[in-house]
Amino acid sequence: MPAAAHTLAGSTTLGQLCDLQAFVERWGAVPKELLSNSVPSLVPTGRGVVTQQGAGCILGPPGYTKTPVLSVFTAMFLHSSWTHLIGNMLFLAIFGNNIEDRLGRVRFLLFYLVCGYVAGYGFALTDPSSDQPLIGASGAIAGVLGAYLVIYPRARVWGLIPVLFFLPLRVPAWLMLGMWFVLQAFYATGYGTAQAGSVAYAAHVIGFVVGALLGFTMRGRRRIDRPQ
Repeated sequence: MPAAAHTLAGSTTLGQLCDLQAFVERWGAVPKELLSNSVPSLVPTGRGVVTQQGAGCILGPPGYTKTPVLSVFTAMFLHSSWTHLIGNMLFLAIFGNNIEDRLGRVRFLLFYLVCGYVAGYGFALTDPSSDQPLIGASGAIAGVLGAYLVIYPRARVWGLIPVLFFLPLRVPAWLMLGMWFVLQAFYATGYGTAQAGSVAYAAHVIGFVVGALLGFTMRGRRRIDRPQ
């Protein structure tokens, strides 16, 4: 399933980790920055240091200019891993083409960005003091899923359904996407998963709701013919 934000982890050196942290701090969407519309005076510089107290990244004045409102846009193009990226692109490929058919390319792009921005700022409001960067396009893609549920609830899609074990079955979109939304809402409470602190489930929920609401305005729009 799509994932919106992940912590930095893996078998990397301290220097690599600090360099990656500095990159994500610069281009990711930080809730605290979004709500204050300002950048902190000290940010990771990309260099690490080891002391008797432990290891960490050196902080310093930012050597760049960052506009928080634009960071929501750049964050949509950052992903924590190939799994994160491929998972998001898979959902976008499966469900996004039908919504694009409804809206046309330009309107679909605007719809996608609106869902991403509302999800980003909505997540910031749920944790206004957080300085952990939000990365990934999952808020926008969750909006696509919400719109798909409203417009094509009876369309049959392939999904892995847990019946004793996971079985690939064609099920109505309302069942698959409804189950997905319920799980995201449950995980957003902090229960049911060990990754609740590293995945921005609240952004998924907000993006989905926004997409569903906008989906109601599309239901009467005639579908654009799409070449085979």
